[in-house]
Amino acid sequence: MQAAMSAEPEYDEYEWPRPPQGGYTADDLDRLPNLPPHTELIDGSLVFAAPQTNFHMRMVDVLLTHLRRCAPPEVAVIREMTVTLGHHDRLEPNIMLVRTDADTGPDQTTYHPEDVLLAAEVVSPDSIARDREAKPRKYAAAGIPHFWRVENDGGRAIVYVFELEPATRTYAPVSIHHDQLKLTTPFPLDIPLTEVQP
Repeated sequence: MQAAMSAEPEYDEYEWPRPPQGGYTADDLDRLPNLPPHTELIDGSLVFAAPQTNFHMRMVDVLLTHLRRCAPPEVAVIREMTVTLGHHDRLEPNIMLVRTDADTGPDQTTYHPEDVLLAAEVVSPDSIARDREAKPRKYAAAGIPHFWRVENDGGRAIVYVFELEPATRTYAPVSIHHDQLKLTTPFPLDIPLTEVQP
C-alpha cells in the first residue's frame, strides 16, 4: 500500500505582515512590501479584497464610462484609489469624484477627504457590513458630501444615494434608483443602470 503524500500549503511560504502595537497607519500602505492589490486600512487593520464578481466589474465599468462622459472639467473620475481619512483609516472606494486640482502627479497614491466630492461602493458578498455601515460612517465623518451604495439584486443594479448632513456629519438618504440613475448633484448625470445586465 502506497503512503499518502502530504503537500505543504502554499501560504506557509508567505510571511504575513504582523501589525505593530497600536495598528498600522495610513502611511504604512505605501511602505509595506507585497501587499495584495486594493488593500485598505480600517481602524488600523489591513483589509484585503476578495476576487470580484462579474456584476461588480460590470457595474464599476458602467459608472466610470457615464461619469467620465458627464463630469465637468474641474472634476476627475477616479477608480479604486485610496482616500486617507485619518491616521488609521485609508479606504479605497470603487469610484471617487475628486477635484481635478487635487492631482499631485504620477506618484500620487491617495487623496484627502476635502478633495473628494463622491465616494461610491459596489457591495460585494465579502464586504456587505463594511460597505453598508463602516465605510459610509467614516466617509461622512470625514466630510465627503456624497455617497452612493450600489447593490446587486439578482443581476439588477440598485443605487442608494446619500448626501452629507453637515451639522451631524452623517449621511441622509436622498433617493433609490433601479433602472436609471438621474441626478442633478454633484453635477447633472443620467446613467442607464440596465447596462450592467449581461
